[in-house]
Amino acid sequence: MAQTMTAPADVDERQPPTELFRHLRSTPDGLRSREAARRLTVYGPNELSRKHARSWPRQLLAQFTQPLAVLLMLAAVLAWAGHSPALAVAVIVVILLNAAFAFAQEQQAERAVEALAAFLPLSARVLRDGVLVEAPARELVPGDVIEVAEGDRICADARLIAGSVAVDLSALNGESVPAVRSPDPDIVPGPLLEARELVFSGTSCTAGLARAVVTHTGMRSEIGRIAALSQRGHTEPSPLERQVRRATWIIAAVAVAAGVAFLPIGVLAGLGWAAAITFSIGLIVANVPEGLLPTITLALAAGVRELARSGAVVKRLSAVETLGSTTVICTDKTGTLTENRMRVTRLWLAGDDRDVVTTPRDGDARELAVAAATCTTAHPADAGAHADSGDPTELALLRLAVTLGVPLTAAERDAARTGLYAFDPRIKRMSTVTGGRLYTKGAPESVLPLCTRFLDRDGRFADLTATIRADVTAAVDRYAAAGLRVLAVARRIADAHVLTAGRDLAERDLSLLGLVAMVDPPREAVPAAVAAAHRAGITVHVITGDYGPTAAEIAAQVGIGGAAPRVVTGAELDAMGDAALDGLLGNHEEIVFARSSPEGKLRICEALRSEGHIVAMTGDGVNDAPALRRADIGVAMGRSGTDVAREAATMVLTDDNFATIVRAIDSGRRVYDNVRKFVLYIFAHAVPEVVPFLIFALSGGAVPLPLTVLQILAIDLGTETLPALALGRERAEPGLMDRPPRSPKAGVIDRRLLWRAWAVLGVTSAVLVMAGFFWTLWRSGWHPGDALDGAGYARATTMTFAGIVACQIGTAFAARTDHASLRSIGVLSNRLLLGGIAFELLFAAAVIYLPPLQAVFGTTGLGIAELLFLVPMPLLVWGADEWYRARRRHHEHSTITKEEPSCEPATS
Repeated sequence: MAQTMTAPADVDERQPPTELFRHLRSTPDGLRSREAARRLTVYGPNELSRKHARSWPRQLLAQFTQPLAVLLMLAAVLAWAGHSPALAVAVIVVILLNAAFAFAQEQQAERAVEALAAFLPLSARVLRDGVLVEAPARELVPGDVIEVAEGDRICADARLIAGSVAVDLSALNGESVPAVRSPDPDIVPGPLLEARELVFSGTSCTAGLARAVVTHTGMRSEIGRIAALSQRGHTEPSPLERQVRRATWIIAAVAVAAGVAFLPIGVLAGLGWAAAITFSIGLIVANVPEGLLPTITLALAAGVRELARSGAVVKRLSAVETLGSTTVICTDKTGTLTENRMRVTRLWLAGDDRDVVTTPRDGDARELAVAAATCTTAHPADAGAHADSGDPTELALLRLAVTLGVPLTAAERDAARTGLYAFDPRIKRMSTVTGGRLYTKGAPESVLPLCTRFLDRDGRFADLTATIRADVTAAVDRYAAAGLRVLAVARRIADAHVLTAGRDLAERDLSLLGLVAMVDPPREAVPAAVAAAHRAGITVHVITGDYGPTAAEIAAQVGIGGAAPRVVTGAELDAMGDAALDGLLGNHEEIVFARSSPEGKLRICEALRSEGHIVAMTGDGVNDAPALRRADIGVAMGRSGTDVAREAATMVLTDDNFATIVRAIDSGRRVYDNVRKFVLYIFAHAVPEVVPFLIFALSGGAVPLPLTVLQILAIDLGTETLPALALGRERAEPGLMDRPPRSPKAGVIDRRLLWRAWAVLGVTSAVLVMAGFFWTLWRSGWHPGDALDGAGYARATTMTFAGIVACQIGTAFAARTDHASLRSIGVLSNRLLLGGIAFELLFAAAVIYLPPLQAVFGTTGLGIAELLFLVPMPLLVWGADEWYRARRRHHEHSTITKEEPSCEPATS
């Protein structure tokens, strides 16, 4: 069996056709069918392949080895050992649901290569045995000769040998204007995508007819190379996932170590082995945050839903938090900063430079607009069309006619047309004939030499003198320097038979009507979004395949890189070593990277990430897919973007609005802050849950165990969960987007959070809880070492349980802010938290007062005196934390005040 291989890597597709045919052992008449079949066996099918198949069982199993999942499994085992099978089953259900949800998210995010494959056409017109036939695109091989016509999707990399075409390369290079391609005999140095004689797989032909010889297929094509880059590397965990994984392993190690260490201590203190084992299990359960994983998952899911409502669809839960960590946005230009929709902005009429918006609708402007619109073949969207169809430049000319009050429908234009000279990429112009009038549009250097007169200020046609020609040339140069695309529009009035006798006879003695200059304008909301990103301390780079000056002009208009952004071309980037690139990006200067290749985008992304940045990469084309997958956050355009980009990205903007990225970063920061809030809330309860076991152990059993293992599980998986989820929906504190991005190394769980959770909220709660426990014992007449009857002991442990629940309420209100006072955000503004606290009280009341639950959890009903003792506990806990935060705000204000004089310039 022949070995499958790809096209030869040493084929120089830019060599002259005669040499290329000799190298490929082919002819202008194509291959014979037998030879094509043999090459298909040797080179393999013209399709994209996966680097390695996905192993879904391994991916699914990996969801159960996450540290939080392992901790939940430990909690389930302990619950089963504590004779509480219902709680054990509930925890296992939580594990399964989280694993299934995460697995589904991963499967959804790994379809980039399938999308790339779908981007290729199903069939092609190819010369076989000297006859043009329709053949499956997957059967094309190097050496085949294919025909490319208007409307075709090109199915392989090829070199043109006859004819000329205009090709939409936006999927590969990001440019909105089609590129002209013809069989140029001269080799012009530069990137392959700019080669005038080459066409590429996955692009579209917008005009013309040509034949080309196939040079590369499958994974050796440009789109195949992008597919290979897209499969490079793997999805890395988000900062939150890394930090939570590290913290939970530490917590697990501490919990298990504490339980094992205190086992002999309890025995030495006089406890029996059974009591010591119960004590150790309780200590482990008290330290394991059973509710942390479902709370984080549900909080992130709420963030995903909120972002979806604002126009951003996030495909991976952890990406919500990663957005909040973003330090650099690398954005494409076309379709991201701009509308990806050409628009006429300037007119040159009889020596006058006019703005389209302010120009009067006089005869000159209307004449120019009618001529330009008539000389088109595009079809704008209307009642019978779902979307625009045709060249973006022609669609802009049709919209110009509407703006100037002379609308022309495609149906009216086509019905009146009596002749058409299609756009020829070699001469860069086209003409249409309507009765006795010929209208011509094209590049100024192509149209102007054919003109002998021009429309002057008086509405009459005068001789086109050298002075006027110089004025036209100067206007073209001005527009080009401003990043505008310029077209010249002319007309001729003659007998119909003359105008349809042939292009050479028709396109002469033209009268110049004027110039139209157009641009792909910035989106209206982008400047404000860029300014907001800057206030948030985020650097914005532009990475585009477009022309450098054009991209720099757009960047300057939206506020990226200042008034004159630095431009680095793809060739300059390729010539840079890694150290030079690191130095360039390390200056914190916003840069426009123009004419960038997929490899260049990847290098920029990886250089930024190696410096510790969290990178959000936007894009909409096939060429963006590798960088979208490699970035921490890949952001694709939902409307104008390709399926390839959408599948490779982590987040898809349904409104294609750059401003949505900034809103998403705001949401990501708020989600991160809220994760810290409910982590603080959950961790604060570890102290009052651990202290009762320590008192029991250190007293050698003289003090009865103030809390049971089942009561701890009722707190961690019952009363705690809904308030924690409500904290995950807390509104942002003031100034959230006016502070710099947090360091990627900053953990969700840091010293300040632990100090506040354990030393402030935890110790306060523990003191109050143990006070309630001992007060209840004292009222029952207990003394150290005395034996308690069942009712007295149940009342005391119930008081401990109820005290922790009461302190949870105070902790929930305290955790709502990290820095500001509670009054600044509104005491009752979080209605979900109020509902969660109401559920917490009802659940606790059910555990305390319902006989079936009393039997399970070892509780008993509390009287009025005990309930009154519990009432001030929430206020005392919240008050202690409010005092702590007020002291910290005062200290920070004092520090800033002392440092202010040093910020002023020194004087001599």
